Amino acid sequence: MSESSKIFKIKGFIQHYAWGGNTFIPELLGVPNPDGKPCAEYWLGAHPSAAAKLIIENKEVALNELIARDPATALTDSVYQKFGELPYLLKVLDVKQMLSIQVHPSKEEAEKGFDREEAEGIPINAPNRNYKDRNHKPEVMVALSDFWLLHGFKEKSLLENTLSEVYEFNILLPLFKRDGYKALYQFVMEMSQQEVNAFLMPTVKREIRRKREGELSKAEPGWWVAKLFENDEQIVNIDRGVFSIYFFNIVNAKPGEAVFQGAGLPHAYLEGQNIELMANSDNVLRGGLTPKHIDVPELMKHTVFEGIIPNVMKGNEIRIGEKNYPCPVPDFSISKIELKEDMTYSNSAEGMELLIVTEGAAVINNSLVLKRGEAACLFPDAVYEIITSGNCTLFKAFV
Repeated sequence: MSESSKIFKIKGFIQHYAWGGNTFIPELLGVPNPDGKPCAEYWLGAHPSAAAKLIIENKEVALNELIARDPATALTDSVYQKFGELPYLLKVLDVKQMLSIQVHPSKEEAEKGFDREEAEGIPINAPNRNYKDRNHKPEVMVALSDFWLLHGFKEKSLLENTLSEVYEFNILLPLFKRDGYKALYQFVMEMSQQEVNAFLMPTVKREIRRKREGELSKAEPGWWVAKLFENDEQIVNIDRGVFSIYFFNIVNAKPGEAVFQGAGLPHAYLEGQNIELMANSDNVLRGGLTPKHIDVPELMKHTVFEGIIPNVMKGNEIRIGEKNYPCPVPDFSISKIELKEDMTYSNSAEGMELLIVTEGAAVINNSLVLKRGEAACLFPDAVYEIITSGNCTLFKAFV
């Protein structure tokens, strides 16, 4: 395999989920969006539901099909033996409306859950299906803009302060002090809808008023609660996910900062654009802020009930121009490569690598030009050199 036959342009797949914005991803990719459709995610990977396409001799070839022809060569024998597939999925996200509260299972629990639902005969695409595959779904995000997310339970003292400061939550404080995180969360997650409405209606109405009067910032739970409901003419049923907005840490990642989210950690994206890299899975257990299936017992079984201090990573410089964001999983790793005029980045791919340009333009091996929004797939042992005529930012995904 020559170097030119190991490096190809690759085109991803846009996902039009309702929570997405309608300008960022089309502008990044340079594609029209005349109907203003929401463009939530841009997938670059070999997931069978939306595999990226390699451009080979002016023809499009699905990445998952190409890998299937000779997986040991495409992935390396060691990666194929360990994972049986390309183990990661690279995405660009544009979050306009907040996503569901969610938790991802561990690998072991995903295998058990998938096998159980298969035995029960639940169709893989059924709305009440929890496990779509046998894989875990750890994920890391690197902010492209000011990015806001919910990430894990607040530490004990901070959560006690929240329960004290929000008048309606005062009644929950003795329960939390006595029995801890799990008892508190189970209590609110198992309330009837009627109880949720009665409990939260005064809180929601107060937060809407406070946001309207400019009393709230995005660092406060009330700002996001008000955003959820401020355009509703009439508030009928209140999503129990509102409790999570108060109980979880609100994190603001600045451009270039990253957050890793492992199994059992409850989280939700709130607003902004990011690069996301995750294990190749679609297993999500939801806890609110969504019309989709919520299975409270299953969610409770897999949630880590402890307070945390969020770890917002700035990246470790591993060579001039390249920062890596360490993730405690074998499935994937991600680097940000920032090049200035006349800088050269040289490397060789140990396994299959995916590159996407988010700013500027780059030239690989003096032959393949990548403009903003364009991506490349590098096969194992590809030796490559990246140059640029100006400032350029790329993200690199690899095992």
